[in-house]
Amino acid sequence: MLVFMAIPAQAGDKDDVFAKKIKLSTGKGAIYYLLKEVSEQLDYSFIYDSEIIENDKRVTVRKGEYTLRDAIVAITGNSRLQMDIVGNHILLRLINEKNTTDLSEQTENITTTILRGIIYDNETLEPIPYVNVGITGTTIGSVSNLNGKFQLLIPDPNDSAKVKLSHVGYETFEADFSFFAGRQIDFFLKPRAVLLEEITISVTDPQQILNDIHKYKPQNYSLAPAYLTCFYREGIDHKQRNIDLTEAVLQIYKSGSMDNSGHDQVKLIKKRRVIAQQKNDTILPRMKSGINSCLVLDIIKEIPDFIDPSNNSLYTYSFSNVTSNDNRLVNIVTFTQKPSVKEPLYMGDLYVEVESKALVQIRFEMNPRLVDKATNYFIAKKSRDLNLSLQEANYMVSYKPTTNGLYFINHIRGDIVFKVKKKNHLFGNPLHFWFEMVTCKIDTDDVKPFLRNERLIPDNIFSETKHIYDENFWDNFNLILPEERLIETMIYNLNEVINNEELRK
Repeated sequence: MLVFMAIPAQAGDKDDVFAKKIKLSTGKGAIYYLLKEVSEQLDYSFIYDSEIIENDKRVTVRKGEYTLRDAIVAITGNSRLQMDIVGNHILLRLINEKNTTDLSEQTENITTTILRGIIYDNETLEPIPYVNVGITGTTIGSVSNLNGKFQLLIPDPNDSAKVKLSHVGYETFEADFSFFAGRQIDFFLKPRAVLLEEITISVTDPQQILNDIHKYKPQNYSLAPAYLTCFYREGIDHKQRNIDLTEAVLQIYKSGSMDNSGHDQVKLIKKRRVIAQQKNDTILPRMKSGINSCLVLDIIKEIPDFIDPSNNSLYTYSFSNVTSNDNRLVNIVTFTQKPSVKEPLYMGDLYVEVESKALVQIRFEMNPRLVDKATNYFIAKKSRDLNLSLQEANYMVSYKPTTNGLYFINHIRGDIVFKVKKKNHLFGNPLHFWFEMVTCKIDTDDVKPFLRNERLIPDNIFSETKHIYDENFWDNFNLILPEERLIETMIYNLNEVINNEELRK
C-alpha cells in the first residue's frame, strides 16, 4: 500500500473531488511517479494495496488535463477501481473487493491481526530501517528491519485503533487501522525539514543540552520498574555469509532509571538457533554477552563518559542541527574525542528533544582513526593461528515515550567487525558480530523481580543456552523480520536438514 503524503485540507464533497481538474505533464513513467505527480496537485494522499496496483510498472499516458477520476484510471489502467475519500486520503480498491488475504489468527479466544509491509523514503525510494511501528495509545510496537520490512501483531484490534509510524527526520504517519486490516502494505514516509519559524526556543549550547539530559532524567524516564517483552537476535557473519543466528523472546525486569543495569533481570521465554557453518570451518567464533550488552546500552541508566559535560578534556561537543522525531523538535549534538587524546574513544550524535530535554536516540562508533587499537577490548579468547584486528564498532540506541510521557528503551543495535587473517596468509576476511533488541510491549502493573531459578545469566554465551525448541516459535509475539541474507541462512539450514534426513533414510 503506497502512501503519498500531502498537505491536509478540509475534504469537500466526494464527487466534487474526483471531478477536480489536474494536469499530467509526464507521459511515461512508473505508476508510482505518475500518481505522485497527481498527489502533489491535491490536498489528499493516495493509499492503495500494492498487490492490486503494480508500483513499478511503467505506463504511457496522454499528457494534458484530466479529471482526477480519469487520471487515476489512465495511470492505473484499471476502470474497476472503487475510489473513496477517507479523511485526507484517497483510498483505491477493487469494486466489491473481498479480503482474500487472511492475516488474522485465533489463539485462546484472542483474535490477533498481522500487519506486514515495507517502509520507503518518499523522495529516494530507498527502504528505511529502524522505523518505529506501533498502535497509538498502547505499548505494542516493533521496528522495521534493515530492508525496511516490518510485521506487527495486534491482539483484539478495533476499527478505532490507529497505526503509527515514526522515525527521526521524517514526518510521522498515523491512520486508522481499518485502512490496512488484512492487506500487505507499503508506506512512503516523507522527509521533514524543520523550518526556522518552528523553532521558538533554540538552545544551541551543547554543554547546556548535556546538562539538561541529566537534570530532567528523573521526570523523563521511569523511576519505577517495568516488565519489557523484547525480541532479541544475534548473529555472526563470515565471508559475507551468516553462519550463526540466534533469536529469542525475552521478558526483562527493567529497574528504575536511577538504578544501574546490574539490577535488570532477564527471563527466557522462547529461543531458536540456526547454524549454517560447516564442521570443517576453520573459524568457529562465539559471541559472548550480547544480551548483557543490550542491558548496558540502556545508557540513560548508566550515563557514559561521552554524555558527561565535565569531560571537556576528552571530548569536543558541537551543536550540529535541528530535526524532528514523532512531530517533536530535536537538537543534534555531535561529539568526538580531542586530537590530543591517543586512546581509542567513541564519537557520534546525540538526539535530544527540545521541549522535554529527553535523549531519544544516540548513534555512536569507536573512533575509526584509532579503532584497531581497541581490538583487545572486544576479544576474550582467540586461536594462536589467527590474527584479529577490529575494523568497526557501531551502535544505535533509541527511546520511545509511552502514553504517560515516560520514555523506555525501544531499540538497540550493535555491529562489531573484525578482520581475521590466518598466520602466513596474505589476505584476511571480515568477521561480523551483531546483536539487536526491540521492546514490543511494556507492562507496569504488579512488577516484581524474577525468581532466582527463572533468571538468565546475561553475560553467558546465549546461543549455547539450553532451551527446548518450540515449533510455534513466533506465537503472538512481535519481532524484527529477518533481512534477505538471514532468510538465505534459514533456507540453507533447512536444506541441510532435508539432505541429512535423506542420507539417514
